[in-house]
Amino acid sequence: MRDPEAGFSSPGYRIAIITAESSTFPDMQHFLAPRFTAVLAQTENQIEKAVNDTSIRAVLIDLDSIGEGSSDALRLMADIRQLRDDIVLVAITRTNSRSLPLKSSESGADEFFLAPLDFQELQIVLARAIEKRALQVEGRRIVEQAESKAAFCGLIGGSESMQRVYQAIRAVADSNTTVAIRGESGTGKELIASAIVQSGSRRNKPYICLNCSAIPESLIESELFGHEKGAFTGADSAKTGLIESAQGGTLFMDEITTLDHGLQSKLLRVLQEHVVQRIGARSSKKIDFRLIAATNDDLEELVKQGRFREDLYYRINVVPIFVPPLRDRDGDIPLLVDHFLRIYCTANNKPLKQLQPDALEIMEEYGWPGNVRELENMVQRLVLMNDSHVIKAEHLPQQLLYSSASSQEAILIPEEGVNFDAEMERIEIAYVTAALNRTKGKKSAAAALLRVDPQRMKYLCRKHKLGVEN
Repeated sequence: MRDPEAGFSSPGYRIAIITAESSTFPDMQHFLAPRFTAVLAQTENQIEKAVNDTSIRAVLIDLDSIGEGSSDALRLMADIRQLRDDIVLVAITRTNSRSLPLKSSESGADEFFLAPLDFQELQIVLARAIEKRALQVEGRRIVEQAESKAAFCGLIGGSESMQRVYQAIRAVADSNTTVAIRGESGTGKELIASAIVQSGSRRNKPYICLNCSAIPESLIESELFGHEKGAFTGADSAKTGLIESAQGGTLFMDEITTLDHGLQSKLLRVLQEHVVQRIGARSSKKIDFRLIAATNDDLEELVKQGRFREDLYYRINVVPIFVPPLRDRDGDIPLLVDHFLRIYCTANNKPLKQLQPDALEIMEEYGWPGNVRELENMVQRLVLMNDSHVIKAEHLPQQLLYSSASSQEAILIPEEGVNFDAEMERIEIAYVTAALNRTKGKKSAAAALLRVDPQRMKYLCRKHKLGVEN
C-alpha cells in the first residue's frame, strides 16, 4: 500500500539540512514549506540524530560550509550513504567546479544543485526523488520477502516441486541415513547435499566433496582410501584418504556411478562394516561418516546392465531425493534470474539490470536442457556483454529466440511489417528451385515432388524464369 506521505498533497516530508550557515536555514525552511518539514543539523550530535531518525526522508548538504573545503563534506556524505541507503542525498554548492558533481555522485549524492537555488525546481526534484527512493526500497523489500519464502539454505525456488525437495531435506537432515540425490546435470545436486549438511547435526563437522568423474581412475582409490608410505611407486609418505578425512562428518560423492566395480566393492565394505583400510595398510580403522551420493544416471538401468553393483545400489539408495529439472519448476525462473542478476551485477560493479517481460516470457518457454547451470551462465553473459540497463528479447541467445513460441511472431513479422506478396513469391521461388535441383531440372519429377500439376509447374517456371523446358 502506498505511503500517504508519498504524494505532493502530503503535509510534508521530513528532511534535514546540514549547513554551518544557520542564517540561510530560515529562508530554506520557508521556501520548502509546506511540502517539506525541514530540521537544521549543524553539530555532530545534530547530524547523528538526523541520520538515525527514520522519519527523515532526505538530507541536503551544503558542501561549502562543512569542514575545510568540499572534501570533508563529501566524506560526510559518503558516511551517511553507507549508514542509510533509503534516504535521498542532495549536494548544494556555490562552487562552479566541473569535477564536483561527479565527486558528489561517487560519494552517494542523488541530486546536485548550484546556489542560488531555484526552490520551485528543488521542491519538484526532491519530492520525485523521495517518492522514487521509497518505491525502490519497497520493491527491494517485496523481492527479499519473496526470496526468503522461496529460499532454503542457499537454494532458490518456490515451486511445488522444489518445496517437496525442501521437505525431503528437512526429513533426512538429522539422520545418519545414506542419501542418493538424483537429477539431470545442472540441477544443483551439490547444493542439495550442502543444504542437507547445513540443516543437520553434522553441520560443524568435516564436509568432504568428491567428484568421482574428475579424478583419473588410477588415482581415485588412493584419494578415497588413502595409502601408507611405500604402498606403491611414488608413495613417498602416508596419506589420509577422503573417507578417513570425513570422520564424524559427511562425504559427498558426485557422479558415483563412474566408480569401477573394484572400487564399488571396497566402498560397499566401508558402508557395511564402518571401517576403512588404507592402501598398503595391514589393519583397518573404525570410521563414522555419512555418505551422500549423487548421479544424473538411471541407477536402475545401470544395475540391469551390470554396470553398477546391485548391493551397493540398495546401500546408497536408502533415501532418494529427485531434483526436478528447471522446465518442471513452474514460477522459479523469475526468482532465479533476479538472484543471478544481483550476484553478477554486484560482482562486476554494474548497476542492477532489469528484464523486460517479453524476454522473461521467452525464458520461461525455453526447455533449459542445461538446467539452472545453463540459466546462470546465460545471465552472467548478459551482464558482461550487454551495456544496456534493460535486457530485451533481442539480447537473448539465438537458441532461446528460435525455440520460443512467443518469439515466432516477432521472427515472422518484424515491427515494420512485411510485403506479403513478395514473401509468398520468395517462398514459391525457393520451393520450385529446390525441387528442380533435387530432380536435376526435370519439371515433371519436380511437379511430383511438390505434388502439383505438371502444367502448373511449367507455368511457375515460366513465371519465375526457372529451369529449361523439357
